[in-house]
Amino acid sequence: MDNQYKRVLLKLSGEALAGDKKTGFDEATCIRVAQQVKQLLDKDIQVAIVIGGGNFWRGRTSNNIDRTKADQIGMLATVMNCIYVSEIFRSVGMKTEIMTPFSCGSMTKLFSKDEATSLLEDGKVVFLAGGTGHPYFSTDTCVVLRAIELEAEVILMAKSVDGVYDSDPSKNPDAKKYSTISLADTLEKQLQVVDLSATVLALENKMPMLVFALEEENSIVNSVSGKLNGTIITV
Repeated sequence: MDNQYKRVLLKLSGEALAGDKKTGFDEATCIRVAQQVKQLLDKDIQVAIVIGGGNFWRGRTSNNIDRTKADQIGMLATVMNCIYVSEIFRSVGMKTEIMTPFSCGSMTKLFSKDEATSLLEDGKVVFLAGGTGHPYFSTDTCVVLRAIELEAEVILMAKSVDGVYDSDPSKNPDAKKYSTISLADTLEKQLQVVDLSATVLALENKMPMLVFALEEENSIVNSVSGKLNGTIITV
């Protein structure tokens, strides 16, 4: 593996970690992710991770719950995901730390750029749970915000689809996949790789992304070694 990057932020979707079950966790999937991340660490690539909460909570589909409360439930879903996946990572030989923007007792540490950076430099995988800590901001925004704060070189977007398409490939069999596209073009074409606020934040701060399918064999390792089977989103 050629070391193209020294520090990356990996975004994992909660649904992807649930596998075919669509909810909760598929342990075999989580172990495969852990084994790949360990390969990155073994090559001295520092890894921070954000996990979505969609395998537990989709609060925006309900009209009966206040948006702020729904978003808070979603933040806690990401904390549960990070605690679980962190333990899977430890089981394959990595050291981890979970950080949140709000206090969770002894379960997590409060997020601090300086401490997170120090942990990464010490070879630990840092899980960034709890989103931004504020409602009305998605996990997408958290991903871009933390990548910028931690001075990551790229965001690795591990999704259930193998890249960025000009339309929904699950609905349109003729959808065209982009091998490379700029952040500005994703915004102009309303491709919604990440939500609007996250796209603008990434564009303003020149944060590139690599989008690929988590389920593909060695997709995380391939994404950082020039063998990406997905989409490069340039700045």
